[in-house]
Amino acid sequence: MTTRAGAAPLPGPSRPRQRPPLVRTVVLGLSRTRPVRHLVTRTGLFRPVVNRFIAGETPNDAVTAVADLHARGLLATVDLLGEATVSDVLARQAALGYHTILEALSRRGLHSHVSVKLSQLGLDLSLDTAETWLREIVAHAQTTPTFVRVDMEDSGRLVATQRVFDSVWDTGARNLGIALQAYFYRTPDDARRFAARGVSIRLCKGAYAEPQDLAYARKRDVDDAFVRLMDELLGSESHLAIATHDERLIDQAKAIAAARNVAIDRYEFQMLYGIRRDLQELLVRQGYRVRVYVPFGAQWYPYFMRRLAERPANVLFLARHLIRRSPRPKDG
Repeated sequence: MTTRAGAAPLPGPSRPRQRPPLVRTVVLGLSRTRPVRHLVTRTGLFRPVVNRFIAGETPNDAVTAVADLHARGLLATVDLLGEATVSDVLARQAALGYHTILEALSRRGLHSHVSVKLSQLGLDLSLDTAETWLREIVAHAQTTPTFVRVDMEDSGRLVATQRVFDSVWDTGARNLGIALQAYFYRTPDDARRFAARGVSIRLCKGAYAEPQDLAYARKRDVDDAFVRLMDELLGSESHLAIATHDERLIDQAKAIAAARNVAIDRYEFQMLYGIRRDLQELLVRQGYRVRVYVPFGAQWYPYFMRRLAERPANVLFLARHLIRRSPRPKDG
């Protein structure tokens, strides 16, 4: 293993300029400003909306959310929020947090996956640091048994993330899968490489603001790429987690799986905590496996703002809440 994270931008083919969605651009831009961060995190005004998308700040909050999902026939994957760790001490602290949640789930007899971001485990410090903690988490999870999903982050960490994943996978760890983002031009090649090795893949659209020479920006183009990847992966031997709330894409997934006679245990739908609960439960009633991504922890702000940015409906939900909370002018 190299000891440097190597976060150089990824090479990509030349593409025509695209206009990214305005809502995403505005929200992600605002999220990086100190006044907005202070307003969202330090006042109670946003707390009811935050609670819709975040299970809580403690392992007990996460376990309670998982138990509630199980009672409604839904599966879960737990994510301890945090990223871009800046010290070995904080990387170790994050790893210990995952050991704690694995033990808490085991004590309650709950069979949940866990999802990890390697930058939280020290990827920006060195690949070796992230690999060490990921190996420990995966080894602990094997005793539970629990499946570990490595989440994908921004393009600057993509290559490093895949290198660490490959190193741990090559040790024989098979309770390990990876997430891939459809909006990157390189993802079809990545998907084929992982599928050929039997790696479980979580296919999502992508939630980071990326350069246009690396990723599609227009929703239509991202959706088309998502469908092409979904079609190819459902024809492979890899287990596929289809991460979307878009009913049109879900209907296409159902049609592809039916046409290919894909067994129901070879794929599942994945959605985010607090988003489209009606659709989650509808799919369960129809006999599909649905897994809900359950985020928890004190470092929730970046995740929360990405959720707002990626779906205009989330911004509208926030706006309606703020309007209801606003004081009404007095008569006279």
